[in-house]
Amino acid sequence: MAFVRRVRKASGATAVQIAEYVGGRRQRIVAHVGSAHTEAELGILLARAEEMLADSQQGAFDLGIEPAVRTARLLGSPREPALFDPEPAAGPAAVVGPAKVLATASVLLFDALASVFTDLGFDALGDPVFRDLVIARVVEPTSLLDTGRVLTDLGRKPAAYATMKRTLTRRASGGYRDQVANLCFAHALAHGDVSLCLYDVTTLYFEAEKEDDLRKVGYSQERRVDPQIVVGLLVDRYGFPLEIGCFEGNRAETATILPIIRQFKDRHRLENLVVVADAGILSATNLRELDEAGFGFIVGSRVTKAPIDLASHFRWHGDAFTGGQVIDTVTPRTGRNRDNDTDVKTEPVWTRDQHPRSWRAVWAYSAKRAARDNKTLTAQENRARAVVDGEKTTRTPRFVTVKDDAATLDEASLTRARRLV
Repeated sequence: MAFVRRVRKASGATAVQIAEYVGGRRQRIVAHVGSAHTEAELGILLARAEEMLADSQQGAFDLGIEPAVRTARLLGSPREPALFDPEPAAGPAAVVGPAKVLATASVLLFDALASVFTDLGFDALGDPVFRDLVIARVVEPTSLLDTGRVLTDLGRKPAAYATMKRTLTRRASGGYRDQVANLCFAHALAHGDVSLCLYDVTTLYFEAEKEDDLRKVGYSQERRVDPQIVVGLLVDRYGFPLEIGCFEGNRAETATILPIIRQFKDRHRLENLVVVADAGILSATNLRELDEAGFGFIVGSRVTKAPIDLASHFRWHGDAFTGGQVIDTVTPRTGRNRDNDTDVKTEPVWTRDQHPRSWRAVWAYSAKRAARDNKTLTAQENRARAVVDGEKTTRTPRFVTVKDDAATLDEASLTRARRLV
């Protein structure tokens, strides 16, 4: 890495050079900027050297700090006292050794995160120890015992370990979550609106051998058998958290959304709210109860429902679509009904009074997605044919039916899958 250095020459001038370390210790001169005989010349040369070192592609944070005028003195050169120079100290001049780095700290990082904590209104909690724990968790998630090291790296004097434990214990009770939820809601309301909220869940695993009242073995997409908890989070349209809930690890995802929504509604006395979630969370029962509670919802449907929802469209228009085409129709709440009559060419316009047994359904066709899905189906078909023909021995893939030790291609399932695309 190159740096600027000043060298005293035999003539009394001060040379300004750009050098770099070679092999870790030896310095090699990269460029000679010039020699200064006055302090004004030295300041100009130093500024020129810094411009030469500056990277035009390297950005800089706007910290709101005005640059100060840099001053420098010639090395070892006496000068006449200026008009406003301070009085010289009495006694012999102190001999100062070379500078040593005693410690480093990411103070700027801590200050930036602390300002965010303040902007969100969390200073109203009146707990600086908790604030430090939150910032340390953002910077480096680690154990409570190791949090002191993280805070030290941030330039903070950490509280004692016992104090941090008492802080978390105290904050786990006494309606502390209600305080945080109210502050989050006030911030979201001041910077937008909460008429549209998004809900999703996740699972957190624990390296524990035994279950307890909360940590239990439950459904896992990774098929893990570790104890877990289910966490539900409600956020606004910009992703800012509004409400959080923690459930037993064996709680079904569909059984988490209504408690969170009701808690959010009762806490802030809301009436109109639209909830967005994926199809795995909003069951038919949840949709009905959300509707009865006066909430709107947007939920992703399943492509396997297309033959029912689009039966009338398929009859009158066929199954050829254009990229971006949208079909606004209705979908049965459960099973089948006659709200979308295949004898009528026009798609029904959903209304609550005329279609009490159906929901509104909006289908959109993506040519790009269809091409990708067809490519996947072709690869699965080729793999299935290789197994049927005996060219490949593997576990039974999709679209292969085995009967009496004879493998055949499931043409019906393959055709149905392509039609759903």
